Parts: sequence; C-alpha cells; structure tokens
Amino acid sequence: MSSLQELKKEMEKVLVGREKEIDLLMIALLQDGHVLLESVPGTGKTLMAKTFAQSISGSFKRIQFTPDVLPSDVTGIQFFNPKTQEFELRTGPVLTNVLLADEVNRATPRTQASLLEVMEEKQFTIDGETIELEPPFIVIATQNPIESQQGTFPLPAAQLDRFLLKIPFGYPDFEEERSILGRFKRPLAKDPTTAVMDLETIRRLSKEVKETHVSADIETYILKITRATREHESIEVGASPRASLALLKASQGYAFINGRDYVTPHDVEVTAPYVLEHRISLTLEASMTKTTGEVMRQVLERVMVPVEAR
Repeated sequence: MSSLQELKKEMEKVLVGREKEIDLLMIALLQDGHVLLESVPGTGKTLMAKTFAQSISGSFKRIQFTPDVLPSDVTGIQFFNPKTQEFELRTGPVLTNVLLADEVNRATPRTQASLLEVMEEKQFTIDGETIELEPPFIVIATQNPIESQQGTFPLPAAQLDRFLLKIPFGYPDFEEERSILGRFKRPLAKDPTTAVMDLETIRRLSKEVKETHVSADIETYILKITRATREHESIEVGASPRASLALLKASQGYAFINGRDYVTPHDVEVTAPYVLEHRISLTLEASMTKTTGEVMRQVLERVMVPVEAR
C-alpha cells in the first residue's frame, strides 16, 4: 500500500484540499474504470487530470474537445501515402495509458460515440482494423455543468454509463483557497510532479484489488441499493446491472486503498453516490423540486444496512 500513499502524496504537492477526489481517481485506476469530473470553470479539473497523469509513468494524451473535432481525430485514420503507394495506419490520441478528454460535452454526439468502444472494450477500430490497448487505460473526462453552458451536447446515457465514477468538484473552503493563492503566487516548476508509480505496479495492484473479499451480505446490500433506484417514485430510469457491478468494484477499491482486504457497508455507502447518481434519471416532476443527490440520499436511507461487516 506504500506505493498508493506515495502517489497520493505526490499529487497533493499540487492539489489543495482534494484528498477525496484523489482517492476516487486511484480507485478508478486500479479497477480499470473511467472518471468524469464535473464543475464550473476554474476549479482545477484539468489540473487534477494532468497531475494524476504526471504521477504515474505511463503515456498521457489530451484531446481538447470542440464541436469541430471528428471521430477520426480521436481514434485515428487510414491515410494513403503517395511515396509508398500504400495505405498506412495513423492512430489517434486514444492509444495511451491516460487520456484526458477535456470538456467532453462540447463534442458532437458522433464524436462522443467514438469513445464508447475504447472505454468499454479497451480497443478501437479504424476502417475494420482493431487495435487493442495495453493496460492500464483510463479516460479522465471533464465537463462544465450542461445547463449553464452554450454550445454543449448532453452526454447520452450510454456514454455516462461507461464512467465508473462521476466526481463533482466543489469550491475549496476559505483556507484551502488561501493555500492555493500562496502556492501559485510564486512561479511553479514546469513539471512540479514526478512519476512515482510504474505500470507494472499498477497492473499488480489491479489484480490484488479484485481479490478484496465481498461477503454475501454486502452483495445483497449492493443489489438492494440498485434495485431501490428502479423502484423509487422520483426516479424514471434506475441503475442498470452494470451499475451494480460498478458499485461492487468501487467498494472493493475504497476498501483496498484504505488497507483492508474486505468490503464493509461503509465502503458501499461512501462510493454509491459517485457510482449511481449519473446513471439514474429523475421524473419530470421530481427534477423540478429535487436534485439527483437528494434522491440518492433517500435511496440509501431506505435500504437497511447489513450488520455484518465482512
């Protein structure tokens, strides 16, 4: 576990007051998941993604999404080389370990869909040729709140379902913001973080986290939570079976980064909002008076917590 602590410590050199968000990023990395960071501009979403990528020794690529970005700009193309008189493969930025999809909701639905295959199957196809990715592979996407932005395209349910976690970025508190001012009023080094975890370590930890014990009681608890989202009067579309699996994986990851080899009900409760809120849709009536977070809290309150911790 020392390597995870070292990774967290390295990221905290740059990121102020983001301990919870760093933990969730590490869970996604170890569980082969993807993360959607959402907040208003200027809260440090892109900085967090870049710092995370710099802290591990894998390759890093970034796509700045705009409405004119094409699917081929993401995955790549087959182009004709006049010198060799042959078609050659030119892969896009998805061929990497960490992919930053910056402002993903500014891309058109067609371009957003180009990420579906690579996020789910860890492979992408160019003109019938399939290229598989070497693990680890994680997409860290950022978006600003859709309702307050011009020229954005809401992410469809199929795209949202590919994200293991959706992490809302709140504002820092007063003292945290003061600390941010103190750090950035002095010139920073060009690369303030260094790689402290290699790819082989990530692959080893990814295997270990999947061995984290999940008891029958915890499995039942997870299933009751996802089923409760399908039966809640304020929810029109509840969580899918994929969401149940995602909640199990996130709970395992949370237990693992906290030094345990078994999942507790608390692990499920902590991770459930980040796993499920972006996978449910409220009814029209409920959306006028409630937030998704409020409804999710109601769901968790209605499901009895198992007394067995292991």
